[in-house]
Amino acid sequence: MKYFFILFISILSFQNLFAQSLPRKSPCLTDQVYRQLDFWIGEWDVYNLKGKKSGDSKISLILDSCVILEEWTSLTLPNGFVYKGKSTNTYDAATKQWQQNWTDNVGGNTHYLKGKFEDKKMVFETAPYQYAKDTMAIMRLTFFNLGPGKVRQFAQMSKDNGKTWATQYDLEYRRKKKETPD
Repeated sequence: MKYFFILFISILSFQNLFAQSLPRKSPCLTDQVYRQLDFWIGEWDVYNLKGKKSGDSKISLILDSCVILEEWTSLTLPNGFVYKGKSTNTYDAATKQWQQNWTDNVGGNTHYLKGKFEDKKMVFETAPYQYAKDTMAIMRLTFFNLGPGKVRQFAQMSKDNGKTWATQYDLEYRRKKKETPD
């Protein structure tokens, strides 16, 4: 019985200590910097610049409003393959940078460690990485807030340390229309 009492008191003390070290509310619910990418939240039909549908994207707010989760699915490609990927997007209070981590179903991973919101757009950049044997590259990904029903996602790559940029893709997200019952 004595050991049970000591264990019980130890657990209560640990819980009290742990509870005191956690904030009462998530900073993601109280600090507006975490809301800068909220314009992207929703369900989207995604089109290329020629107006042809490329895929669908669902963007959700998760983990006490601290993470924006992207779930991408392309249209079925001619060979029957469907390209899928997910990204997590969050603000890092320690570095004062937004970050995105992208992972897909072909083994791809891209880590955008620098992100900043300015002029109604979010701009992410990777650190330089080995692109080819003798080539380093930087990826830049920009989200433009075009109003409540549209977002532009523009990806670029630089192989000369940011002096020049080549377009990788340019997509327009159009908010899906909610179906109303008859």
